[in-house]
Amino acid sequence: MLDAQIIEMLRQKATDIRVATIHEIAHLGKGHIGGAMSIVEVLTYLYYHEMNVDPENPKKEGRDRFVCSKGHAGPSVYATLALKGFFPKDWLETLNVGGTNLPSHCDMNKTPGIDFTTGSLGQGASAAAGIALGQKIRGEKSFTYLMLGDGESQEGQVWEMAGFASTQKLGNLIAFTDFNRMQLDGYTKDIYCMDNIDTRWLGFNWHVQRINGHDFTEIDNAVQNAKSVTDRPSMIICDTVKSQGYKPGVGVKANHSMAVSAEDEASSIAVLTGGAK
Repeated sequence: MLDAQIIEMLRQKATDIRVATIHEIAHLGKGHIGGAMSIVEVLTYLYYHEMNVDPENPKKEGRDRFVCSKGHAGPSVYATLALKGFFPKDWLETLNVGGTNLPSHCDMNKTPGIDFTTGSLGQGASAAAGIALGQKIRGEKSFTYLMLGDGESQEGQVWEMAGFASTQKLGNLIAFTDFNRMQLDGYTKDIYCMDNIDTRWLGFNWHVQRINGHDFTEIDNAVQNAKSVTDRPSMIICDTVKSQGYKPGVGVKANHSMAVSAEDEASSIAVLTGGAK
C-alpha cells in the first residue's frame, strides 16, 4: 500500500513527465498528445515505484519489461525514460526529426530503455506475450507490463494473443488498457464499441480489474493484486481522460494528433505547475 509520501512523490513525477511531454511535442509543433498524456500515471508508477529497471544498464538480464503497444504514446514514454536517466533530456527536443533517436513511435533499435518496437497496432501485444513466455521458460522472477489502447483493442491480433497468453498461463504478464474512449477517427462507441471490454477479457480467462487510471492508489492495488495471480495473465482496464493535463486537447474529438503551439505549451505548463494566473 502506498503511503502519503510516496503518492506525493509520484504525483510530482507525473507532473514533471507531463511538462516534459508537452514541451517535447510543442518543440516539434505537433504530435500524439492525446494518448500520450492519458497513460502518464501508469508510466510514473511503473518506472518510479514498481519495475526493476536500471538506466545505467537498460538491457540488464532479469529486468522487468514494458511494451507500449500503442506506440504513438511514445512521447510520454520518452519523457519518462529521459527523466529517469536512460538518455539526456535534451534528446526530447529532437522528437521525430531527421536522424533522431526518438521517432514518432517507439523503436527499440534507437532509444535506450525501449523494450520493443511498436506502432503497428496489436503487434506489441503479441510481442509482450512472447517476452513473458521467455521469462517464464528461463525461470525469471520478472514481469512484462503491456500497454494497449482501447481503439487498438479492436484489432484481432490482440485477441489471438489473449487466447495464447491464457493458454500458456502467463501469470507474469500484466496488461493495461488505456480506456479513454477515443481513437484516431472519433469515439470508440461510434466506431467499434468496446464498452464490454471487461467481459471480453474475462471470456479469455484473464484476471480482470477496472480502475481509475489516474489514481496511484488504485493503480498500486491493481498491480499488486495482479502479481498475486500466478496461473493466468492479468488485464487492468484504466478509465482515463485522453489528453489529461493538456487542457486544449481535453474533450476535443480530433486530439489523437494535434498541433501544440508555444502559447498552448506555456499556458498548459503554467496550470500543471501552479503558475497560472
